[in-house]
Amino acid sequence: MTALSLAMVLAEAARRHPDTVAVIDGDVRVTYAELWLEARSHAAALRELGVAAGDPVALLAPNVVDFPRVYYGVLAAGAVLVPVHLLMTADEMGYVLRDSGAKLLVCHTSQLATGTAAAARAGVPVVTVGPASPGVDAPRLEDVGGARAPLPSYVTRSAEDVAVVLYTSGTTGAPKGALLTHLNLVMNATVNVFDANDARGGDVVLGCLPLFHSFGQTVAMNGTFRVGATLVLLSRFTGPAAIDLMLREGVDVFHGVPTMYVALLDAARERDTLPRLRLCVSGGASLPVAVLERFQAAFDTTVFEGYGLSETSPTATTNQPAFGTRPGTVGHPVWGVEVEIARAELDDRIELLPTGELGEIVIRGHNVFAGYLHQPEATARALVDGWFRSGDLGRKDADGFVTIVDRTKDVIIRGGFNVYPREVEEVLARHPAVGQVAVVGLPDPVHGEEVCAVVVPDPSGPPPPGERDLVEWCRQRLGRHKYPRVVRYVDSLPLGPSHKVRKRELREAMARPPSS
Repeated sequence: MTALSLAMVLAEAARRHPDTVAVIDGDVRVTYAELWLEARSHAAALRELGVAAGDPVALLAPNVVDFPRVYYGVLAAGAVLVPVHLLMTADEMGYVLRDSGAKLLVCHTSQLATGTAAAARAGVPVVTVGPASPGVDAPRLEDVGGARAPLPSYVTRSAEDVAVVLYTSGTTGAPKGALLTHLNLVMNATVNVFDANDARGGDVVLGCLPLFHSFGQTVAMNGTFRVGATLVLLSRFTGPAAIDLMLREGVDVFHGVPTMYVALLDAARERDTLPRLRLCVSGGASLPVAVLERFQAAFDTTVFEGYGLSETSPTATTNQPAFGTRPGTVGHPVWGVEVEIARAELDDRIELLPTGELGEIVIRGHNVFAGYLHQPEATARALVDGWFRSGDLGRKDADGFVTIVDRTKDVIIRGGFNVYPREVEEVLARHPAVGQVAVVGLPDPVHGEEVCAVVVPDPSGPPPPGERDLVEWCRQRLGRHKYPRVVRYVDSLPLGPSHKVRKRELREAMARPPSS
């Protein structure tokens, strides 16, 4: 067994940079030595609460300092971290808790209303973390840990053991748990800061990407700790709030999704002084070249756009100083990772295509996950001949730059979050007035894509509600990032010969302005 733990990222930073401020959260400043001590205290509390090595522990917390405290506490205890998406409903969270087999849910007190409801549905005990909340009948992690000695170090784990389970929905609807190993995540954080990006120990990084998401977790949090820099947390992103915080704390590194770049550009128009950003990284969805160019001009910086998936830890490719940048592309593969283009129509084998041809993006290397939890068939479809099939279409040019052209899956990326049409369609199909429904993404200048539900009323059902009423009905049943903001009623959906909805045709029709 080769011993390796993602907890080492923080342990080594505490050993090498004990007095450096690791995290800034409002008025709170925590050094690496303090953060590692707090994580080991949480690890002792988890052990006292019955968590053993290999047990899944779910974490529901916003971007506050308690997130890294618990994240590394779970890892130090030898357990498996299951981050829970903050925008999910209680039912959706309950599914994640049940499917992952979570031993308990560590819930930040700001999230108790949804967290306790989800845990009750799943039959999972709750432990709180964060400011004390009167009247809550649950143990508090800080109190349990404060009554015993912190663990002296992290529990031994193997490089191939699972460290984190990231839930990523599939086109079939139900979320799948992507199994990411200690090796996957240690390597991805390492190559991001030492090979792909010009990261430095003196960096001050804005942590506005959700830490429960792979981009925020690996590139922002783990990458920052790996190089011994400082992470400035922002729990609720707006353009003005981000600029204020970056100016106040001297932030010089920004990681964001395209909607954040749009919001910063909007806010910049009202400002005389802007932060001096040395390094900017974009991911999560395609960044429009016009936005990239306007941002670079306004902030006098370079944006390095990259590409990855939860299943690839996440970074697979990025524009890198070593290779130069090319707007409209996602750059070159990161160190130790191969990214190629394969025939998309072949399911049973990987056949690579020549330079410049369009095909499915396939990936192999240290960043590729260990499979989907409890889903051997889905794993076998995704991992073929040693390659991970991304489901995305792209090209690779003669200079090695990779371009994303389209998505073979109909996933909608709204504000950097994946929205899976089938999941939304299943909910809408339960409305008594809905006969048929297809969900597509429409181009949106703020969110990248907006969720649009195209509905054929049920002729035998009740009169269909107004479009805004149906939006509200969905809002009550789906996470905030998922529910459709646009509903269009039509007489019929375009169908192909096998009676499948022609979503590309539908998307184009819905994107056209209505005829006058």
